[in-house]
Amino acid sequence: MGEITLENLLAKICEYNLGSLDVVKKAYHYAETLHAGQFRQSGEPYIIHPLNVAYILADLHADMDTICAGLLHDTIEDTGITKEDIAHEFNPTVANLVDGVTKLANMNFSSKEAQSLANTRKIITGITEDVRIIIIKLADRLHNMRTLQYKSSFKQKENSLETMEIFAPLAYYIGAYRIKSELEDLAFQYLKPDLYRKIDDQKSKIEMDYTPTLKEIKERIKTFLSYESIASDIKIRTKNIYGIYKILNQGHRMSDIHDLFALKIMIDKLEDCYRALGLVHQLYHPVNEMFKDYICNPKTNMYQSLHTTVFAPHDRLVQVQIRTFDMDKIASFGLTAYWDSKPDCARDIMQQELKEKYQFYNSLIEMNAMFGNNQEFVSQVKRELFSEAVYVYTTKGDMIELPKGSTPIDFAYRIHTDVGNTMTAAFVNDELVPINYVLQNRDRVRIVTDVLSFGPRSEWLEYAKTSSARRRIREFSRKKLGEE
Repeated sequence: MGEITLENLLAKICEYNLGSLDVVKKAYHYAETLHAGQFRQSGEPYIIHPLNVAYILADLHADMDTICAGLLHDTIEDTGITKEDIAHEFNPTVANLVDGVTKLANMNFSSKEAQSLANTRKIITGITEDVRIIIIKLADRLHNMRTLQYKSSFKQKENSLETMEIFAPLAYYIGAYRIKSELEDLAFQYLKPDLYRKIDDQKSKIEMDYTPTLKEIKERIKTFLSYESIASDIKIRTKNIYGIYKILNQGHRMSDIHDLFALKIMIDKLEDCYRALGLVHQLYHPVNEMFKDYICNPKTNMYQSLHTTVFAPHDRLVQVQIRTFDMDKIASFGLTAYWDSKPDCARDIMQQELKEKYQFYNSLIEMNAMFGNNQEFVSQVKRELFSEAVYVYTTKGDMIELPKGSTPIDFAYRIHTDVGNTMTAAFVNDELVPINYVLQNRDRVRIVTDVLSFGPRSEWLEYAKTSSARRRIREFSRKKLGEE
């Protein structure tokens, strides 16, 4: 799409919202007046940026308060107005959202690094106040990354690294897969441009070779599902460049990536997903060890889908993903999908879902309480939440997400403090393992407890990877010393 205009924004909002657009027009003209005389490094009037941010939010079907905050998101930072001014002109919610994405003033800090760390903490913890703060910030970062060519080479790399370390993980954690994938590819393009182009070229050549096979399978499955009265929509999904790079970087070849291209089958009813799976397996033999049921066992960001890899014509392996249309919205947009499905109470549902279902949320709250020092907090979040993770299972089949390198100690304390404090042994995949065993993806973990146990040993601190486990071990030791 070319240059976004106010008319484009209003038209996009009208696609899903039948309410009055007067408040959006007011927010636009308010921001336009305040940013008058300010220009981006591209030479464009500054208002182009908040307008694009608002358009990205409207594309997610955001509520009016969020869109207004998107239009106004830089006004406190870059103009003379205050949070109170915005509350007076609009409402307290819009004011809080704008304040949530506003950088802290540099006059409060001794150095640029201290200011940067404080702002990073503010961004990360904004999700605990209102998830929409993070969503606006992601839209802001996405447009900035789309227009990064106007920045200096140093700034391009600096912004791209921050995007990889902070913003892409945040997008993943709230399930906003489309934003995550685009942010990763845009950042990777600046961090490793030659490698980006090489992988992109390789992928394009393989895609040309694969396309006839994918189309053939797609049409055959579509016809078969229709014959069985299962209405469906089937799309071809392509893995993003950075996702391919991560696999290649582990020593694999491009030809080893079985989900480089996938057929995504979307169906109305949950029960028909399993019927469709059976029908697909009638047409194409499955690779048994490559089947995953994320419907019964959702990912930790609530992604749900059936994944099966099948032997396709012309000696190919093709992944098939089967899900309902509602699951597909969650898979693509994460928590923001509630703007579409529950428009009247989306924000409240988002916050409730975060608290009850998203494992990283409680870890983040705990880390925020543990670390007063901004540098320590940001470092721990990057190390524990935003780095590579392992996914293991309880004996009931619940998936637990932990940082790579975690041990049964971390698992036990993630389940409950009492489980950690009374742990006497750990079994992984039905085998007794030492307490410092490093958990691997898909491990099944069982903790043996005894209320009369001695409690956590001091050496457990060396083996625990998570800050919450180490904190509870220290708390137990202090309490025990106090009792003695």
